[in-house]
Amino acid sequence: MSEQAVTDRELWILGVQAESGRGQVLTSYLESGGYKNRLERLENVASGRPLGIILDISPFSDDGWGLLRQIKSDPATRNIPILPVFLSEKGAIGGVFPVAGFFTLPVDDHYLLERLAVYGLTEDAETWDLQALIVSRSGEENLARAVESVGFEIVKGYTGKEAMALISIRPKYLVFSNLMLPDMSAFELLEKIRLYPYSRNTPLFVLLKEEMKEGEKKAMAREVANLVSKKQLTCEEFLGYLRRRE
Repeated sequence: MSEQAVTDRELWILGVQAESGRGQVLTSYLESGGYKNRLERLENVASGRPLGIILDISPFSDDGWGLLRQIKSDPATRNIPILPVFLSEKGAIGGVFPVAGFFTLPVDDHYLLERLAVYGLTEDAETWDLQALIVSRSGEENLARAVESVGFEIVKGYTGKEAMALISIRPKYLVFSNLMLPDMSAFELLEKIRLYPYSRNTPLFVLLKEEMKEGEKKAMAREVANLVSKKQLTCEEFLGYLRRRE
């Protein structure tokens, strides 16, 4: 992301109601980093085409999980990068979850392979013996076939613990994980992957199911709340996540 791009286009903040005042810290941090930004609504995303979206997925958000699913299921908006964050009830930034991207289920094979190519993740698959890990209770056969078609060896895990065991045996080139696993969320799996030098930079893509019930949204919000720091991230700590996405 060049400085000119940052200047010309805005980052939008979704899931935060303007009247709540919860976006003030986030807005001030972004401004300090030179990013134009504003609180926005879902219905304006397709026409506005923001540089990216900062999305509150905390229990205090305005349906953050629903917004995530809608944005990523709409061909007009699904390519817009989303950075999920946890904002406290008063707007303190408690956590950031920099996953590589999101795909909705059932996976669109052509779109999946197109995005992986855009990210530069398919260039070496046929030259080198590279493994892609799929973490899912169902195995996601269609996804596996699509990724295998461009040269990856597919390895499957059914829980987060099994995924970590497989990664420890041999580093994986990329990972796909259901949002909710039997023993942890994809965001907790991401946190664990980042703890080890050999897997710290492994891209993890999250698979979103077709519909999330209200109970599932609340459960995910609570799960994420358990991962966040008790202390507010500093401006420098938060902006570090944006710089790594440039």
